[in-house]
Formats: sequence, structure tokens, C-alpha cells
Amino acid sequence: MEKAKHSIGHLRQVTESFQIWGDFVGAVPYGSGHINDTYQVTMRVAGTTVRYLLQRVNHAIFTRPDMVMDNILRVTAHLREKLAQDDDGDISRKALTVIPARDGKPYARDAEGNWWRLYLFVEAAQTYDVIRDERQAYEAARAFARFQNLLADLPAPRLHETIPAFHHTVRRLEALDAAAAADVCGRRAAVAAEIAFIDERRRQCARLLDRQSRGEIPERITHNDTKINNVMLDDATGEGVCVIDLDTVMPGLALYDFGDMVRSATASAKEDERDLSKVGCRINMFEALARGYLTDATFLLPSEVEELVFSGRLITMTIGIRFLTDYLSGDTYFRTSRPGQNLDRCRVQFAMVRSMEEQSDAMENIVRNVLKCRN
Repeated sequence: MEKAKHSIGHLRQVTESFQIWGDFVGAVPYGSGHINDTYQVTMRVAGTTVRYLLQRVNHAIFTRPDMVMDNILRVTAHLREKLAQDDDGDISRKALTVIPARDGKPYARDAEGNWWRLYLFVEAAQTYDVIRDERQAYEAARAFARFQNLLADLPAPRLHETIPAFHHTVRRLEALDAAAAADVCGRRAAVAAEIAFIDERRRQCARLLDRQSRGEIPERITHNDTKINNVMLDDATGEGVCVIDLDTVMPGLALYDFGDMVRSATASAKEDERDLSKVGCRINMFEALARGYLTDATFLLPSEVEELVFSGRLITMTIGIRFLTDYLSGDTYFRTSRPGQNLDRCRVQFAMVRSMEEQSDAMENIVRNVLKCRN
């Protein structure tokens, strides 16, 4: 188990600054996230054990936690309202519940200036860091599609951009070009092949943005971090219960969410695998994602469906560009545990792109067949 970064006394004090009842029993680190500090808090309320999820928001990454929490409050309130309209009897498991602080705000500040939030703990469900089988891929994709579908009619105003231009491939490319020109660590010569790989595909980088600017692809509310471990799966049924980690929920393209699912769920090897012969896109996992996503993503326009397969390649290349940029810049953003890890991560992403390119026709056929079955 991960070592706690905060003392029990500190965690107790923070927990008691929220509007909850009962006696504090304890708090232990929870989950595998690398951005925020997360704890499972146990309370005793009139003889019954109740658990909560306590998180310290990383304000170095999310520089406006107040805006993050404003987004989350609006999104979770809308989700609960929509679920109630559907007469769903399990709303507190299917949408996160923010517990307000004693002063009524959706967060509490400690003496060091840290930002904290508290959720109800979703019981009898768990997350997985690695997809075990096609059923999990299907359920995760369906849960993210349902999430987007429920938020499709969220009223104005527009959500805050908690990380501006997060999936903006053209700006990521501009950042890479700047890092390569500066070459502060003298690493550019070692990545000539990777830069050549990107140069061959530069014209693809603006494809979705250009279609959006022409009004062909709409802006939607998206999660923007659609890894398997951001969906809680029911312990008994295996169904997707609740989408979590809502810090990056903001305006974006639905295709970015599907593309990131393809990137993370179809990979046949770990993210920093050095043996690239092990790296590839698993077509069976793509089929499971397509079936799950298109089951509930009934809001998609034909123009969006046309780009589902391409979105996987684009987001995978975008993440590879980010890893390469960080490598050239001296590994200042992504956490590393060994020299060259960011370059290895970049090479894995680019190998995945090649694999997707080779299987593009088969993937397009899968989408068409899934749509035929749905209709």
C-alpha cells in the first residue's frame, strides 16, 4: 500500500471541516492516481460504518481548483437530475456526490493552503488499472458514452477549461517544435527518427480542429481522461457504474474521449515497453470499445462517427508528442523512474499509431458493422 503523504491527525482535521456526522476511524491511501492525493476515510455513524473519498487537489497542475470544483458541482448535479428523471434508484452510486465543507463551499483549505474535497465513497464497485478482457472494455466504453449522453444538454454557461488546449494537437506540436529548437538537454540528435515520424504526419494534426472550425464537428462536454481506471465497475455484475476523476471534464470533442479509450485500452504492452515488437493495437479490444461506445453514444453526428477510427491514431500521436516534448525539455512534466523513460513512452505511442494505421480498414469495417447491428 502507498505510504500516506499526510498524517492521520491532519487527515482527521481536514475531514472534520466537511459537513459529515460521526466519529473519525481512520484514513488510508486509495487508488493509483499520480496527480491528486487520495484517501479512503472511514467514519462510524451511530454504529454503522460509512466511507468517504478525500482528495487533495494538486493545485500545481490545476491552478484554479475553484473552477475545477465549479465544473464538478454543475456536472454531478446535472447527472443526478437526469438519473432521477429516468427513475433510477441508485443515483448515489452512478454519479459522484460532493460533500460541502462547513462553510458551504465545495472544498476546504488547510493551514498550508492546500485544497481538499470530499465525496461519498461508491461501494461494491472498483477500478482496474489494466483491462482484463473484452467485457471490461465494452463496459468502460459504454459508461463513458452514457456519461457524455447525460451531459449533452447541460445548460449554459460553458464549463471552465481546467487545462486549456489539453488535447489541442496543433498546440502540442508547436510546443514540441519549440523544445526541439531549444534542445536544452542536447537530446535532439537522438530522436531524429521520432521527429521524422511526426513530420510525415504533420498534415493530419489539424484534421479534427479544421472540421470543428467549419462547423462539421460540434464542441461537447467531455471527460478528457478516459482510461479504464476512471470507470468504477460493479463487483457483482461487472457493469460500468460510475465515471470518476472529473477534474478534466470540460468543453472538447467527443472524439477525443473515444480516441483516448482506443489508445489506452487496445495497447498490447505497457506504456514504457522497450521491446517494440510487443507493442500493437489489439483489434478485439477495439471492437469491444466500439460496441460499448456506440450502444449509448446515440448523440453522435455522422461526421463524428466518420472520425472514430482516426481519433484513436490522433490522440495516440498527441500523447506521443507530449512524451517527446517532455524528454527534450528534461523530463519536467511526466514523472519518471529511470533515464529515457519518456522517450520509451513516446516510442510506444508511435508504434501504436503504426499498428492502428495498418489495421485501419479492419477498424472501419468494425464501426460499420456495429452501426448496422445497432440500427
